[in-house]
Amino acid sequence: MVNPVTMFNEGGPFMYFILTAAVFAMAIAFERLFYIIFRANINSTAFMAQIQKLIMANNIDRAIKLCNAEPHAALPRVVKAGLTRANRTEKEIENAIDEATLEVGPFLNKRTPYLSMLANVATLLGLLGTIFGLIMAFDAVAHASAEMKSTLLSAGIAVAMFTTAGGLMVAIPTLVLHSIVLQRTNKILDDVDQYGVKTVNLLTARRRGTLKDEVAVES
Repeated sequence: MVNPVTMFNEGGPFMYFILTAAVFAMAIAFERLFYIIFRANINSTAFMAQIQKLIMANNIDRAIKLCNAEPHAALPRVVKAGLTRANRTEKEIENAIDEATLEVGPFLNKRTPYLSMLANVATLLGLLGTIFGLIMAFDAVAHASAEMKSTLLSAGIAVAMFTTAGGLMVAIPTLVLHSIVLQRTNKILDDVDQYGVKTVNLLTARRRGTLKDEVAVES
């Protein structure tokens, strides 16, 4: 197996650009995973079960405090927006939930599109390095002396192969990480949409005095 250091040294100047793309891609991917898994995420089912009990007990203040306990999580921020307008009309509650949902979306998707871009950039840099390597090899065949021809030819082929491999070695894991980040983000957004609607229904039923009946029907 080729030594990575040898691969980097013989891959030519394009390897520095590929390495830069790799550093940015890994930094963004791990920052996003940390934020989504440990900060923006929450056990939505357990959380909403508690919120439902508090709304049924008409303890809105306690429900808001429960949301405040998870200030970075997406779902509590959306639910809190509805709870703070619990005594308003159904339309006002719904608008507050919708507005909060639109606000958390950009935070969850922040910097994620750069991952697919960096994967494409790494692939294209590898391809560009391949072309330059082949140009070097053909130039050696056409113009170099007999003594230097073999050395320059092998150097050009090394640049072509190593930059291609380097670009793919960065692009493939970056695309995998992008897919994982996107899947996790969509899961949170799906929970926000689902339980945002449920919060509107619970608060609306509470105002109408039909909360227990509607909860019984759902159960």
